[in-house]
Amino acid sequence: MGSSQNTPLAGLRVVDMSRVLAGPWAGQILADLGAEVIKVERPQSGDDTRHWGPPFLPNRHGEDSESAYYLCANRGKKSITVDITVPEGQRLIRELAQRADVLLENYKVGGLAKYGLDYAALAPVNPRLVYCSITGFGQTGPYAQRPGYDFLIQAMGGLMSITGQADGQPGAGPVKVGVAITDLVTGLYASIAIQGALLERQNSGKGQHIDLSLLDASVAILANQASNYLVGGAVPQRLGNAHPNIVPYQTFACSDGHIIIAVGNDAQFRSLCQVLALPALADDRRASSNPLRVKNRDYVIAELAAAIAGHQCEALLQACEQAGVPCGPINTIDQTFGDASVLARGMRLSQRHPHNDQLQLAGSPIHMSRSELVQDQPPPLLGQHTEEVLTSLLGYSAETVKGLAEKKVI
Repeated sequence: MGSSQNTPLAGLRVVDMSRVLAGPWAGQILADLGAEVIKVERPQSGDDTRHWGPPFLPNRHGEDSESAYYLCANRGKKSITVDITVPEGQRLIRELAQRADVLLENYKVGGLAKYGLDYAALAPVNPRLVYCSITGFGQTGPYAQRPGYDFLIQAMGGLMSITGQADGQPGAGPVKVGVAITDLVTGLYASIAIQGALLERQNSGKGQHIDLSLLDASVAILANQASNYLVGGAVPQRLGNAHPNIVPYQTFACSDGHIIIAVGNDAQFRSLCQVLALPALADDRRASSNPLRVKNRDYVIAELAAAIAGHQCEALLQACEQAGVPCGPINTIDQTFGDASVLARGMRLSQRHPHNDQLQLAGSPIHMSRSELVQDQPPPLLGQHTEEVLTSLLGYSAETVKGLAEKKVI
């Protein structure tokens, strides 16, 4: 449960049988919003990402303990270990599902059916259960049986074809995004879909099965690039740091580094021209409107780049900001977590972890005027809450828990 009844999802219970990133990311969002999230892991080994390192958070003895990767996606959860390949473990999961509002899993299609833990098997046990399955390619379709990984999906979903330097430029070629973006957005879609199903349940009284795939999510977030093709007919190409529909909206080289200038309308472009002492460019028939600037991209960028090259980064950023021109530095991650706004908005989170009194993590971006979020519970140690959940929630006796542990069911 959340630490406060003033959390948006207080009173909701989630059984999180997912691992790696997409499912755990969804589970962490629900935990932040106040749901009780019970993470089910394999005995001894746990979530795969517990071993994805270095870096690792050292324990009190200086030994490698929790991987940084695992810590990023499991805040606020309880961890129990259950061997679902044996009947006793399967019964335990069914008992949890009977008492849960949501079950989240990312096994291969049919992977839980052989254990009697798929939606068809659990819906009769709990007709109100919202059961969310995340796979690479969905429960249906020609690729349903294939395993799916973020890197693979970034390629198949078209994202890599529009990421990277343009053909003919130094370093040209498709490039993946620097984080597992299709996993992350699928997790976001999952948390949205789960809450939608829970709202629908208030009217129908029934749960349902949610089918999410990484490939579907990857296609969905192509956004304007998808429409550029579907409406305009032209296949989008890599443009490096430039924007396909807006000019100028890219990086520029100053005399001492690089900055971002992101002009969103003609008034901002005129202001930029004033800052750069290029008044004629604002009225140039090749640059006076955004459609013209996109059509004459090479000319406009060349004019701007030549003027910007003579400025120092910080001075130009200050001048642009004063003139209302959207701009910014290109921060490294350490600079980002030292940024005044990032710190003021609580995006650098400090938690008390069993192995570190001041564990640093990225916080939730959600801010609500009345409701609270739960961000004071650190990612759990493997199996940290097994005994607590079995005794307090399922009513198992200490003797029964001991027996299950001796048989390595938990």
